[in-house]
Amino acid sequence: MTKTTPKRILIILGHPSSDSYCAALAEAYAATARSEGHTVRELRLGQLDFDQNLHEGYRQVQPLEADLLAAQEAITWAEHLVFAYPIWWGGAPALLKGFVDRVFLPGFAFKYRPGKAFPAQLLKGRTAQLLVSMDTPPWYFRWIYHMPGIHQLRKTTLEFCGVKPVSVASFGPILNSTEAQRERWLEQARALARRL
Repeated sequence: MTKTTPKRILIILGHPSSDSYCAALAEAYAATARSEGHTVRELRLGQLDFDQNLHEGYRQVQPLEADLLAAQEAITWAEHLVFAYPIWWGGAPALLKGFVDRVFLPGFAFKYRPGKAFPAQLLKGRTAQLLVSMDTPPWYFRWIYHMPGIHQLRKTTLEFCGVKPVSVASFGPILNSTEAQRERWLEQARALARRL
């Protein structure tokens, strides 16, 4: 079997806690990617120091904190982005949404163009993997709720900015899951890293 070319991977933990099942998914993916020869950086959003609120929208520039400047540098560096986050109330946690609001800015992630309906995509050339945990059965979240917390990050953020393809792996329901189930999901995350 031919080994793939080593990639620069940025793993972003969107769960506020580093002691969460999402953190375990991120760690399983990271450890496997490193063992496969990839270079991995990690961002744990719960450990970053930044204001989650984009107070004036795009009407005025809100200076980026040092941790967000470092995050933009890491995104620019990366060839493959991995987001590990839970679904809360159908969407991503406020921490991850706030990070996106503050970091994926015009001039960095996209650029408005006069007379054009859609902006230029400034993050082209990158791919992404979403590792999404939930207490809702994934089939129900997909077919009944239509995956709002996945579509928002996949389609209206990452793909909007040029990141393609964006693959999705859903894990759950976490609530009342057994240790064997949780280990099986961790192995699925490892397998995704092996297939890079």
